[in-house]
Amino acid sequence: MNERDWGTTEVAIAVDLAVLTVRDDQLQILLVERGTDPWKGFRALPGGFLDDPYEDLDAAAERELAEETGLDLARAHLEQMHTYGSPGRDPRRRVVSVCYLAVVPDLPSPTAGGDARHAAWTPIKSALEHHAQLAFDHRRIITDALEQTRRKLEYTTLATRFCQPEFTVAELRNIYEIIWGEHLDQRNFHRKITGAGDVLTPTGRQTTRLGGRPAALYRPGPATILHPPILRASSRHASR
Repeated sequence: MNERDWGTTEVAIAVDLAVLTVRDDQLQILLVERGTDPWKGFRALPGGFLDDPYEDLDAAAERELAEETGLDLARAHLEQMHTYGSPGRDPRRRVVSVCYLAVVPDLPSPTAGGDARHAAWTPIKSALEHHAQLAFDHRRIITDALEQTRRKLEYTTLATRFCQPEFTVAELRNIYEIIWGEHLDQRNFHRKITGAGDVLTPTGRQTTRLGGRPAALYRPGPATILHPPILRASSRHASR
């Protein structure tokens, strides 16, 4: 087939963002309420179309987040998660959406703008309840984002990106417990995380903000991979 035989299909390119944080001891996701059709009044992930053919995808994701929520990704971990392009996912036309996973420490409440009528942090469990009204295929995207985050906590240092710049081992363990939804043995976790190469960098300081005895403060180390991995219960059972 030569170039003259190629057919053309009109496809719109969009970016969507699954922005996760831990607030009030819950894993929460940033959702906006759509102010326009289709799906007016339904909750959705922040995002939108690429109107400029020369706009970089990462830049488009940051722009859409700022326009619809007033937040920026200066402190965020941002990565492309998946591309969604099933026919019919948008009733207006064929849309291929590049979805980003963003992980941030606790941020202020967002401010709605652009096409969004309202923006708010929402517990991810509430967002995935059957009665929750979500636009497009965003329930699937949120489910995928949750599972990818849980999986990456096993093999990477992603959990440290949910923490403030300086944190204790107990605060880091709390991130794992909240996202995995399971209790971790305190001593085993401390031994594994402090023995996993350059995952943590001691600051030489301590804090009593959790109550009790002073606890050592750490910063994220240069490592990005956990070796050996720290597996959640479901992964340990599956490997047997």
